[in-house]
Amino acid sequence: MPPSRTRRAPLSYRPAPGSIPEQPGVYRFSDENGRVIYVGKAKSLRQRLNSYFADPRGLHERTRQMVTTATKVEWTVVQTEVESLQLEYSWIKEYDPRFNVKYRDDKSYPWLAVTLSEEFPRVTVGRGAKRKGNRYFGPYSHAWAIRETVDQLLHVFPMRSCRSGVFRNHQLLGRPCLLGYIDKCSAPCVGKVSPEEHREIVDDFCQFMGGQATPMIRSIERKMRAASDEMDFERAARLRDDAQAMQRALERNAVVFTDGTDADVIALAEDPLEVAVQIFHVRGGRIRGERGWVADRFDEGGTPELVEQFLLQLYAEADNEPDPRDAVPREILVPELPTSLDSLTELLTERRGSHVGIRVPQRGDKRTLMETVAKNADEALIRHKTTRASDLSTRNRALEEIQEALELPNIPLRIECFDISNLQGTEVVASMVVFEDGLPRKSEYRRFVIRGVEGQNDVASMHEVITRRFRRMIDDRKAATAATDGATGEGPLLIDPETGAPRRFAYVPQLVVVDGGPPQVAAAAQAMDELGVDDVALCGLAKRLEEVWLPDSGVPVILPRTSEGLYLLQRVRDEAHRFAITHHRGRRSKSMVESVLDQVSGLGEVRRRTLLNHFGSLRKLRAATVEEIAAVPGFGTKTALAVKIALDAKPAGEAIDMSTGEVLAER
Repeated sequence: MPPSRTRRAPLSYRPAPGSIPEQPGVYRFSDENGRVIYVGKAKSLRQRLNSYFADPRGLHERTRQMVTTATKVEWTVVQTEVESLQLEYSWIKEYDPRFNVKYRDDKSYPWLAVTLSEEFPRVTVGRGAKRKGNRYFGPYSHAWAIRETVDQLLHVFPMRSCRSGVFRNHQLLGRPCLLGYIDKCSAPCVGKVSPEEHREIVDDFCQFMGGQATPMIRSIERKMRAASDEMDFERAARLRDDAQAMQRALERNAVVFTDGTDADVIALAEDPLEVAVQIFHVRGGRIRGERGWVADRFDEGGTPELVEQFLLQLYAEADNEPDPRDAVPREILVPELPTSLDSLTELLTERRGSHVGIRVPQRGDKRTLMETVAKNADEALIRHKTTRASDLSTRNRALEEIQEALELPNIPLRIECFDISNLQGTEVVASMVVFEDGLPRKSEYRRFVIRGVEGQNDVASMHEVITRRFRRMIDDRKAATAATDGATGEGPLLIDPETGAPRRFAYVPQLVVVDGGPPQVAAAAQAMDELGVDDVALCGLAKRLEEVWLPDSGVPVILPRTSEGLYLLQRVRDEAHRFAITHHRGRRSKSMVESVLDQVSGLGEVRRRTLLNHFGSLRKLRAATVEEIAAVPGFGTKTALAVKIALDAKPAGEAIDMSTGEVLAER
């Protein structure tokens, strides 16, 4: 059974008759805590909003769920549809409303990136969100395929592909790495090419990957024939190998359009609850990459509305690209035209810097490719529904088992877990991780530095972090309630009206889990009692026997080893431990360098960081000579000598891997 939630009659917050304007605008529904749960736009606010307060039995199931969860609706009038599109996207991005369709990239698709912002740009294959200063190609279906392609192209375009640490090491050594010796890198680290010459190689590589491959191959073939005619057979052979390597790289991307089309081909597969989107990126007539998403549907909007939301979310960040034309193609092929076609076309044209066409292919190769993309979307939706049916039932069963085992009044939809990490009482830190509906919500994770506890005392540290977390909750809710002037009778506002940022600590968890047994649980319970927090359940998970401990209980709760509830608690606990360890390692590495160099006169935090960034690690800094340290920008011989004396005076110690207990060499 799905978790129960508070329901209200929509008529209880319906705006007074005639108060809703008829102009176009953007509206948002909020729940009793002031959290925005849905954002939409309308050509007529009055007509659109009134539809939400009609007979609930005539609404889409998810729409009915939204209007009965909400307790308030607000709106903003705009002048044009373009403004409404921009404001709608801004609000969706700012508030992350749970009832809006969100097409989230699962970050599993590899990109090929060129770091144009560096003096000597490098080519790399990676995953995840894009970063400013890089030029991206793809995404691609398989990382191994694009790595093989890059490996072939480095013979033709010998640009840098090594990490910054490797690059600096070979600069100091004065000799190139293996790639430099086998002509797969032009070795800019040792000055074989100038920054300008290396940049030309990078530009040629980007031109090839950007769809200008055929003219480049033809140019190389002409040079090859000319070299052959001049009896320079060695050069002709090298050019032949280059042309073949480029041709093999091209063969990985199927030709779909012979006219060099730049387009994104988008298809949808829908059912009443979910929508799958598949997109093929076509550049220079070839399929350069593909991606797919599956999202929940929360309103009765049809395919045109879904297409509009997808295009808005996909291309809204194009102005963050080094060249927006790489992100927004000249042509976008869709299954149905979006509702605000003219406004969306104007918005995307502005972001690209030249005309963008949005249309439905009717015949020919483009129609055929659209059908292929649609088949991929259908298969993706089927696979997702097969997987999610098991996943949803498993998560619901886990939450119900936890509710039953701990005798909670409600299913714990929001679980927060706390863990303490330290090394012999130094650099004590704590972590807070959040799971909502059985899934991690990483944007809500928080880190704490323990300040009020001396030495290694996990119990006192747990008391401090629980106190700080719930004191923040109380303070945030007081400030949020005050923001409503206390006269409206509404719940506290969970969005800071001055900054627009969510008041993260104002959300109340249904269950708090601490990593530990009775002592840690007792410390957490005492902290909550001191603050008067009596509506949040608490338990601890002891690692030795995986026992669940409750406050004021001398006997643990034993969940079966095969229990989905126990598995979820273990996952929450392990995630908190991982997050705490990551924070602790970072602080320990920083303090290690600071403790060694804090006696050096005139060496502040910025210059210490410069030293570490230059050499890469404290171990390599110890091995450096006075001359090498003096060569670092901002350092002279006198300061370098003082640094060397400080390093020699404090020998290298041992470092410990906190997750395994393994003794490591100093890093």
